[in-house]
Amino acid sequence: MKKFKFSLDSVLSYKEQILDALKGEHAAILAQVREQEDVLEAVWQEYRECNEEYRQRKAEGITVMDAMFYQNGLRVLEADIQRETDQLEELRRQEEAKRQQVVDAKIDTSSLEKLKDKKLELYNKAVQKSEEALIDEFVSSARARANIGA
Repeated sequence: MKKFKFSLDSVLSYKEQILDALKGEHAAILAQVREQEDVLEAVWQEYRECNEEYRQRKAEGITVMDAMFYQNGLRVLEADIQRETDQLEELRRQEEAKRQQVVDAKIDTSSLEKLKDKKLELYNKAVQKSEEALIDEFVSSARARANIGA
């Protein structure tokens, strides 16, 4: 029998390339999400430190000008926190969309792989059946020669 050849190998290969590319894109977006989380945490830390310093200075006594300076600084940091949070949420939405694309591509690839496995199994069964038929024919012809010679 001829060698097994899956007729959709080129399609499977293409789907696997797409899946690999999507996995790479997903990994890149995940890295951006983690980086953005770090940026957001740094801004929050700066806000907490500034707020703590403001409280300490208020307890010790502070000029109105210095108090306004701290309040303005805290407002700027709050705006930074909001901007960085919005950016993080957008990156998370992108990551979720890309993850769904990876899942869909994996489903496509898996269905083709299962089809290939089924076709290979059928091929192997046909080869086994062919070999068994050849052996039966050999045994039958050997018996027939033995009967003729006897």
